[in-house]
Amino acid sequence: MKRQVTGVINGAIAAASYGTNPLFGLPLYKGGIGVNSVLFYRYAIAVAIYFLWLKFHKKVSLKITLKEFWPLLLLGLFFSLSSLTLFEAFKYIEAGIACTILFIYPVIVAVMMTAFFKEKMTKTVIFSILLTSAGIVLLYKGKPGMDLNLHGVLMVFSSALLYALYIIGVKNIPVVKHIKSEKLSFYVMLFGLLVYVFNLKFCTQLQIIDNPWLWLCAVALALFPTIISLETITISIKLIGSTTTAILGALEPLTAIFFGVLLFHEQLTLRIITGVVLILAGVIMIVTRKISHRKA
Repeated sequence: MKRQVTGVINGAIAAASYGTNPLFGLPLYKGGIGVNSVLFYRYAIAVAIYFLWLKFHKKVSLKITLKEFWPLLLLGLFFSLSSLTLFEAFKYIEAGIACTILFIYPVIVAVMMTAFFKEKMTKTVIFSILLTSAGIVLLYKGKPGMDLNLHGVLMVFSSALLYALYIIGVKNIPVVKHIKSEKLSFYVMLFGLLVYVFNLKFCTQLQIIDNPWLWLCAVALALFPTIISLETITISIKLIGSTTTAILGALEPLTAIFFGVLLFHEQLTLRIITGVVLILAGVIMIVTRKISHRKA
C-alpha cells in the first residue's frame, strides 16, 4: 500500500515538473538561443548539480558495469531525443497544442505493454485514457483559424514515442530494474547530454547566454523538468509500473493551467474547469484501481 501511494505521489510530481518545459524553455527561445544550445544548458547544468548532490550529499557510488552501460546509454538517448523533438516542435506549432498532442504517449505505453509484455488492457485503463484525453483536448486553447504544421505534429509524435520507449525501458529492461533510481537518473542525463555536444559540433557552435534572467530560466529548466521530473518518474515507474505512471502524465497540462492563472491572470472558463475535472476523474480512477488491486 505504501509503495503504491509513494509511486502515485512521485508520478504526479514528475508530471507537474515535466509540464514546466514551455514555461522555462520559451523565454530562452525568445532570447535568441537555439534549440540545441537551450537543451545543452539544460542537461549540462542538470548533470553538474546532480553529480555534486549525489557525490557529496548522498554519497552514492556512480560506478557502472559494461553490462549496465549500453541500456543506460539507450535510455539516455531516448529521453534526450524526446526533449529535442518536443522543443523542435515548439518552433512550428503552439506550445499548448504540442503538449496536448504529446499526451498520446500513455496510449503508446498501454498498447506496447499489452502487445509486447502481455500486460492486460482493462476497461478501466481504456476509459481512464479516454477521460484524460478528452480533458486535455478541452484545455487546449488555440488561435482561431490556425492551421497545424505537419512537421511540428510529426515532431511531437516522435517525442511521444521516444518518451514512451523510455518509460517502458525503465520498467522492463532486466539490467535497469536493479539500478538505483539516483544512479539511473544521473546516467540518463549524462548520456542525454552527448546528443547536444554532438549536435553543437563539440560545443564549437554553442550560443552563450549573457542575460541573468535567461540564466535563471536555464537553471530552472535543469531543475524542474529534468532533475526532479527524471528522478520522480523513475521511482514511480519502478513502484507502480509504466502504464499507470504514463496515465498520471495527464497532470502535466494542469501545470500550465496553474501558472497561467497564477502568473498570467488567465481566466478559468467552464470549458477549462470541465477539462480539469475529466483529467482528475481519469487519474483518480486509474490510481484507486491500482491501490485497490494491490490491497486485494
